[in-house]
Amino acid sequence: MNSRSASVLYDVPGPRARLRYLLAGVLGALGIAALLWWIVATLADKGQFDARLWESFEYNAVQQRILDGTLATLKAFGLAAVGSLVLGVLFAVGRLSEHRPVRMLCTAVVQFFRAMPLLIMIFALYAAVFTAEPMWALVVGLSVYNGAVQAEIIRSGINAVPRGQSEAAYALGLRKTQVMTLVLVPQSVRAMLPAIIGQLVVTLKDTSLGYIITYPELLFVGKWIASNSDGYPYIPVLLVITPIYIAMCLALSALARWIESRGRRGANRRGTAAA
Repeated sequence: MNSRSASVLYDVPGPRARLRYLLAGVLGALGIAALLWWIVATLADKGQFDARLWESFEYNAVQQRILDGTLATLKAFGLAAVGSLVLGVLFAVGRLSEHRPVRMLCTAVVQFFRAMPLLIMIFALYAAVFTAEPMWALVVGLSVYNGAVQAEIIRSGINAVPRGQSEAAYALGLRKTQVMTLVLVPQSVRAMLPAIIGQLVVTLKDTSLGYIITYPELLFVGKWIASNSDGYPYIPVLLVITPIYIAMCLALSALARWIESRGRRGANRRGTAAA
């Protein structure tokens, strides 16, 4: 886009406007820096940056608890990820069913669980059903909630598949179930893979809600360390726990990009071979 076409969309700022934008940016940066300085100074006055607060992490028992909490987080996430994807496919297919009762039932279930606050759902499952097994309260709650969200993602992906794909499949004599499972769902999953992985990242982060029901995941372990250490080292705990969450989310995103690139290369090879 050249400068002439750009000027049609918006007015090019003059010298005074550019000066105002510069001053606004500088003042905004100074305001953010001042806020960060105040936060750091306040925490420093409360002793949250004292070296003694890091002594707890030198014990092997504390390090083992952090490792166990990370593994518990990954275990709950793995089960919830599989459950949400299975439920997502089932709900999406049900919402696209030609049978009106099935379609209405799946639509009602999806809309209900999408509107239900996840924390309330997990706590209700823990209090009513899984009192002795908090992990399953967390897994079931995450699976149902994220399954409803994944259903909408997959359904939109199925609707985005060109109509000619299903018409060609029907012309070959395939039944509705075969068309859905062999043609539409695989293509929609590949097309919506970034959105699906994005929701899985949300699922991974939502495992932190397990600390409410005493499931010993990573956040619960961090709270335990802070509560059982001298001086309540919440900032050191955050500086240790947060990078672990970030690393897990980045690893999941990298896996998604790898799967997407492999699928793209495979599609290109098939297209070249067909040509």
